[in-house]
Amino acid sequence: MGRGKLIIFSAPSGTGKSTIISWLMKEHKELNLAFSISCTSRAPRGTEQNGVEYFFLTPEEFRQRIDNDEFLEYEEVYENRFYGTLKSQVERQLEAGQNVVFDVDVKGGVNIKNFYGDEALSIFIQPPSIGELRRRLEGRGTDAPEVIDQRIARAEFELTFAEKFDKVVINDILEYAEADALEIIQQFLND
Repeated sequence: MGRGKLIIFSAPSGTGKSTIISWLMKEHKELNLAFSISCTSRAPRGTEQNGVEYFFLTPEEFRQRIDNDEFLEYEEVYENRFYGTLKSQVERQLEAGQNVVFDVDVKGGVNIKNFYGDEALSIFIQPPSIGELRRRLEGRGTDAPEVIDQRIARAEFELTFAEKFDKVVINDILEYAEADALEIIQQFLND
């Protein structure tokens, strides 16, 4: 088994990106997809475990690793709320022949694509509209109204990045979006 490739997914919150990634990983084992485990300075949610969904760091630990140039990409999404990807983690996975999946914000997605070039495929998952995105976020029932307003404002900014990605998948009907993502990834891995 040779060196793996990178598949980058970015999208505004609530677009269905995580649902699409989960489906690909569960239903299409032949793609040999493995998550890039990112770091975050936020607290674990629900049943999240350190080293599984994320490496959970304090803001201070995160800043120290930034100073040491250990990140492929990182972003301070909100004050003291960092997300980032360790270079060493990605290289270990690629060398093991895994096709590394990134679930990252738009700036991180662009940075990873720039760093790895043709070794990486970047996919932007787009909601059918901002109104539909608001409806989905409200339907989750997990965020306060002011948090939803913040996410919508951020989504409007993030949508301006779509053109910087290799491919855009519009998630209007989930099954179609999943099929589109699968076809795009299969073509990339077979090139």
